Amino acid sequence: MNKNAKIYIAGHRGLVGSALVRQLQANGYTNLVLRTHAELDLTNQAATAAFFEAEKPHYVFLAAAKVGGIFANNAYPAEFIRDNLLIQSNIIHAAYVNKVQRLLFLGSSCIYPKMAPQPMREEHLLTGALEPTNRPYALAKIAGVEMCWSYNRQYGTRYLAAMPTNLYGPGDNYHPDNSHVIPALIRKFHEAKVANAPRVVVWGTGTPRREFMYSEDMAAACVHVMNLPDAQYTGLLGSDESKSGKFEPPLINIGVGETTPPIKELAGTFQMWWDKEARLFLMQPNLMGRSASCWMLGGC
Repeated sequence: MNKNAKIYIAGHRGLVGSALVRQLQANGYTNLVLRTHAELDLTNQAATAAFFEAEKPHYVFLAAAKVGGIFANNAYPAEFIRDNLLIQSNIIHAAYVNKVQRLLFLGSSCIYPKMAPQPMREEHLLTGALEPTNRPYALAKIAGVEMCWSYNRQYGTRYLAAMPTNLYGPGDNYHPDNSHVIPALIRKFHEAKVANAPRVVVWGTGTPRREFMYSEDMAAACVHVMNLPDAQYTGLLGSDESKSGKFEPPLINIGVGETTPPIKELAGTFQMWWDKEARLFLMQPNLMGRSASCWMLGGC
């Protein structure tokens, strides 16, 4: 990407989008196009089309999305599938119409099957059932991958999907119900410390493991990918399955290659940092509405 190229970062106020802005600015890119939701509603097809026609960006980082944790995905499944489908469909099509050179569509590792082999690889896409709690969001993101693939095959575009692992960093969402693991733990233990609370309740059994990546590192990886020489970048765009006979979507995973200890141990680390006196509870909620079971660690 030329330093003066016009680059549109969709979702520039979010965790990933804000990291992309900082990374691009740090690398000397000066012609960044940014719009808040109040300035541009990306679920509005006409408004999105008019914006692209007026701005004509050369490159697009599609980081805009409706995101949230377990509670939000269960409480608002219609919004998660509807809004994400609208946002990505409007941007991808407008990018094609206005001849965007490269587009990077940011997704999520939840597109992979719930029981996917570890470590998850790109070829595991669509090989099994998804995690039910965030299936609407995951299906929207899978549709985005397919849309990039379809436009590449039919129109010769150069759109790539990048699936990051679990992210954390500046600009994260600390909402008590809608946040992801690390910001949720930060908030819970901070509030317990401030309130001198006797316990901290954490959802789940504590046994799952996660791979976490700092958002600034993710942004650096994205900028690196968008700057790859044509031959290398083309190699990531997959192939036309009707001709190659291979399932090769334009998809790359971005992560650190290592998982953390179980969530129970991660929460214990936060406990040591923030509030050694608070008791840590693990809570397995029944998301269908029946009463939860509760386990306490470390005594009464």
